[in-house]
Amino acid sequence: MYAILKINGQQFKATPNAILRVPKMEAEVGGKVTFNDVLLWNDGNNTEIGVPLVAGKSVRGEVVKHARADKIIVFKKKRRKGYRRKNGHRQWYTEIRLTGFGS
Repeated sequence: MYAILKINGQQFKATPNAILRVPKMEAEVGGKVTFNDVLLWNDGNNTEIGVPLVAGKSVRGEVVKHARADKIIVFKKKRRKGYRRKNGHRQWYTEIRLTGFGS
């Protein structure tokens, strides 16, 4: 069983008891969240594809933590011009444990 979810404008494959790292959400740690934007639903036998969403399906989860991802180095250079810029960036994310699939 799995589902394809749309969370904060990105698509994620959700399986039972999986842990997802999604872009930061405004939810408290330990809080419950419900995702109603289901794009595809597969229960092992049948597959439902939404147009654009599958009606009546949702996935429930629990917020585990908020954290920052590993640092990404952004380096810009123009050859022979002495132009070099180095920046780092760490993106915030929310870790969610999926607890239930339902109608």
